[in-house]
Amino acid sequence: QVQLVESGGGLVEPGGSVRLSCTASTQSLDFLNMAWFRQAPGKEREGVACVAKRSGRTYVADAVKGRFTVTRDSAVNRLYLQIDDVRPEDAGTYVCAADRWSAMALEDLCHRPDLFEYWGPGTPVTVSS
Repeated sequence: QVQLVESGGGLVEPGGSVRLSCTASTQSLDFLNMAWFRQAPGKEREGVACVAKRSGRTYVADAVKGRFTVTRDSAVNRLYLQIDDVRPEDAGTYVCAADRWSAMALEDLCHRPDLFEYWGPGTPVTVSS
């Protein structure tokens, strides 16, 4: 069983930056595919960034590429999502997820929330000046 807890959300001004963290209760993130999903009101859950198990290769969705950066610190079992140049459409709840088994290409897995077994409660990001 893996428990995930996100933190770092809050009120962010347009154009600002925010760093979200996801702490995992697990032996090592190296054995998990990790993902950040965004849930905005009235919209479907959207995969925005992922990190592959073992290799640590990263993927960022085209819609947010250039502004979102995902990193993994296996030493402290933490996943991060850096959001720069925040825009109003970035508002929503950001949820961390983990998957142990999938061998799917990361670019595809990141858009398949149904394949992730473990989920955090999420951290909200509000964009307002």
